[in-house]
Amino acid sequence: MSEKPLRQYAVGMGRWLLTYRWGGGSLISLLLSIGSGVVVALQYEPGAPFYSTGAIELVVPYGSFWRGLHYYSSQAFFLLLMAHVAVALWKNEETFPRGPWIRLCAALPCGLLLLFTGYVLRGDATGEAAGAIAEHLCLSVPLIGRQLNDLLFDLSGSGLRKVYVHHVIGLVVLGFMAAWPHLRRYTARWRSHLVLVLVIMLAAIAVPVAMEPNRFGLLFIAGPWFFLGLQELLRFLPPFVAGVLIPLLPLLMLFWLPVAGRARAGTLLAIGCWLLFYTIFTVMCLQRL
Repeated sequence: MSEKPLRQYAVGMGRWLLTYRWGGGSLISLLLSIGSGVVVALQYEPGAPFYSTGAIELVVPYGSFWRGLHYYSSQAFFLLLMAHVAVALWKNEETFPRGPWIRLCAALPCGLLLLFTGYVLRGDATGEAAGAIAEHLCLSVPLIGRQLNDLLFDLSGSGLRKVYVHHVIGLVVLGFMAAWPHLRRYTARWRSHLVLVLVIMLAAIAVPVAMEPNRFGLLFIAGPWFFLGLQELLRFLPPFVAGVLIPLLPLLMLFWLPVAGRARAGTLLAIGCWLLFYTIFTVMCLQRL
């Protein structure tokens, strides 16, 4: 292929990346996740997470499909949300007062915690590893660590009941409250995202969602894919630094993000460097699997 067609392809791809409605796709994926999550939640028992998760595929009609639809739509929601944020920052077409901007950005940790608690609720090896690390990180926070853990997880005291309530009610409500003023201004039409819906449904049919039993004898169990960089950081740094301060850095920079000028460019560059740094540690963690 000659240089000119390659350049035209690159320009066309760049134009598509900047014009595709990533936010609408993220919202459609979230609605799919909520709808399929209702079906899954009706059969889920927080007191026996691994058993009830596995039983969904055996008891519920098309249980494997519903569980897969919930899983893949949740993954698509988070990835498309990240793409929406990246494109919005790149285009910089709108400005928000600081208060509404912080409120809108608060939807990001809500989305991440929704995805994360979904892994914990599986009750398999990945979920147990993720829950144990999260509880350990909460307890590492000075002064309020125990209270924070009691509020969010408390796995040793109440099992997965609090995590379940946060996943199906608390985080969903907080996320919509944070993003509601933004959502009222934009509409997401299903007909504009039919390809996305089809891809998610095909993935739910063709690719079964993993369930990992306890793998005795292994020295290393990985958590969710977005947790791997954090797991690797914990090998080198204290828990509070690796699991709390460093993950909070990009969110704090996003909260503070200037509207324009060199300060904005410098902040975006810092966020990009953080992402590169975290990706490197994620790859390092993958080498141990």
